[in-house]
Amino acid sequence: MLAEPVDIGAFSIGPGRPLGLVAGPCVIESTEHCLRIAEYSAEVCRRLGVGYVFKASFDKANRTSHESFRGPGLERGLEALATVRERVGVPVLSDIHEPGQAPAAGEVLDVVQIPAFLCRQTELLYAAGRTGRVVNIKKGQFLGPEQMAHAVDKVRAAGNGRVLLTERGTFFGYGSLVNDMSAIERMRALAPVVFDATHSCQQPGGRGAESGGRPEFAPLLARAAVAAGADALFLEIHDDPPRALSDAATVLPLEALEPLLSVCVRIRGLV
Repeated sequence: MLAEPVDIGAFSIGPGRPLGLVAGPCVIESTEHCLRIAEYSAEVCRRLGVGYVFKASFDKANRTSHESFRGPGLERGLEALATVRERVGVPVLSDIHEPGQAPAAGEVLDVVQIPAFLCRQTELLYAAGRTGRVVNIKKGQFLGPEQMAHAVDKVRAAGNGRVLLTERGTFFGYGSLVNDMSAIERMRALAPVVFDATHSCQQPGGRGAESGGRPEFAPLLARAAVAAGADALFLEIHDDPPRALSDAATVLPLEALEPLLSVCVRIRGLV
């Protein structure tokens, strides 16, 4: 049995619903940059009938090097996301890393995200659940799909049944991440599943002080994931990928979004 769809604003993500998209730059670079990416993506999704959530992190707390750009921080980052929500009219998503960030984040965000490395942190999951917002939990690279049931249960124990799970690959030992597409169907029994196509192409620490990646494989993985039943895609996109302040090695260029989504929407219809 599959989990029930989850409502986000005017649309739902889950079985029997149109394909959803979570997309934006890895980190908030400026309010203007977020607006530019959000407006472009929202228009593409409107044309294709895709439910769209804008994402960007206010703090990248798990960068490889302490010298890497982390973002504007909680207060300024939430201000930027609130502006996107108001002006573009789309739901917004960002990560939290500490329970104390949850109340402020819950005032602005439509979706509170739990990073993969923190998906077992009980107090963080409780705090995210108590916001009443949708909680997107990224599956840790160290966990099997069925083990994510415990993370889902923690959010629900806080009185919140609106949970999404995101598949983003598992460590395999030769510098790249590997996806088990059967994990998508296995986790759909717990919650609707989002597939993170760009982080799945990451090569952690592949550039020494920063992560490398093979973004040319992101479209292939996205198509495969939708064919395997993924309810939504997670894509990091940028208008100038080489100059992106985070994950420059894996973000997709804006112009790649519509061709990829067009194919994935057709695959979703067949599935």
